[in-house]
Amino acid sequence: MKILLLGSGGREHAMAWKMAQSSKLEKLYIAPGNGGTGDVAENVQLNINDFNEVGSFCLDKAIDMVVVGPEDPLVNGIKDHFKTTAELKNIMVIGPDAHAAQLEGSKEFCKKFMQKYNVPTAAYQGFSISELEAANEFLGTLEPPYVLKADGLAAGKGVLIIDNLAEAQEELKNMLEGKFGEASKRVVIEEFLDGIEFSVFALTDGKDYVILPEAKDYKRIGEGDKGLNTGGMGAVSPVPFADKALMQKVEEKIVKPTIAGLESEKMDYTGFVFFGLIKVGDEPMVIEYNVRMGDPETEVVMPRIKSDLVEVFEKAATGKLGEVTLETEDRSACTVMVVSEGYPEAYAKGKSISGLQNVEDTIVFHAGTKLVNGDLQTNGGRVMAFTSYGANKKEALQKSYASINKVCYDGIVYRKDIGFDL
Repeated sequence: MKILLLGSGGREHAMAWKMAQSSKLEKLYIAPGNGGTGDVAENVQLNINDFNEVGSFCLDKAIDMVVVGPEDPLVNGIKDHFKTTAELKNIMVIGPDAHAAQLEGSKEFCKKFMQKYNVPTAAYQGFSISELEAANEFLGTLEPPYVLKADGLAAGKGVLIIDNLAEAQEELKNMLEGKFGEASKRVVIEEFLDGIEFSVFALTDGKDYVILPEAKDYKRIGEGDKGLNTGGMGAVSPVPFADKALMQKVEEKIVKPTIAGLESEKMDYTGFVFFGLIKVGDEPMVIEYNVRMGDPETEVVMPRIKSDLVEVFEKAATGKLGEVTLETEDRSACTVMVVSEGYPEAYAKGKSISGLQNVEDTIVFHAGTKLVNGDLQTNGGRVMAFTSYGANKKEALQKSYASINKVCYDGIVYRKDIGFDL
């Protein structure tokens, strides 16, 4: 099978690494890829939001399947483009259509869906600038801290958690007036949920599903979960507190009603559902859905899947996912992200990376790297994810940290306390 994978981050490198192990794979292309993905796939320069360009490439290379890594092409309707274009409609696409992708593309759409299908989540209301007075009144009925979410996609930056009511009202006005551009023309105000977060992933064909290994990621730049939010500084899998009893509740109260809702709404949904969860007391609740895998969780989830991923994708794309039993790895996997100094704010690019040839006991997934005349350089805020296996979380993390110590670039930053709260 010839496959095109769309994306350029650590998530896509991890998916490419896993797909490359498949006996069903004839050729894997990744667009645009990064400085590390060339080891497991052929990097191709395509604009992944130019669907005509992507479609032409697929016809030219006789592509059988397109796997969509990031959310943007999904929300923008890449699945719809393929299914409504005569010469592309027989190419399998792993990812939902634009309507279903609103589960990530619109916070309000997502909350209404959860409410309709009795999926446990925080109380909320959505507002636009013309409803500012009502929005301020609703804020006043809540206990601090106050949670404000831009309705649309804001590249992970559209959520504010504020302790002070006056400050929350001020930020609400800023958001509705365009602080996050079009994304915050509507704002969802939610009650704050107090608990510990974790992530669960399912692959679905819109009717059946398989649950992937769960994970917990660490979003803050600073140790002890202090400082600004990032795209993720590390992740662990399995999650010690996600025991059999909790995961049974997740499946019964969250996964099943969600997939039943997709089927009931006749959504064209072949792909991943990411459940951003929080354990409040002993009960799991949904913070958000994503319509693709998370990053850096993918860098610990993919190494814990034993099954042939291409075969599983094919079953999903042909509506036969009910035939699949997913085999998973018993060992722990932990990843630590090395980032550029200054991230998640301003940072320099183009720093030479050395020492990777000395890493032995760790899989290095590239996120923000590029090759310049054979020289591997930094090309993003999050640069590489160091993923290791271990008999337990502690052993896996020790290996990742030992491997990081063999690698160098100017301004390397990473958290030394991933998994500290477990």
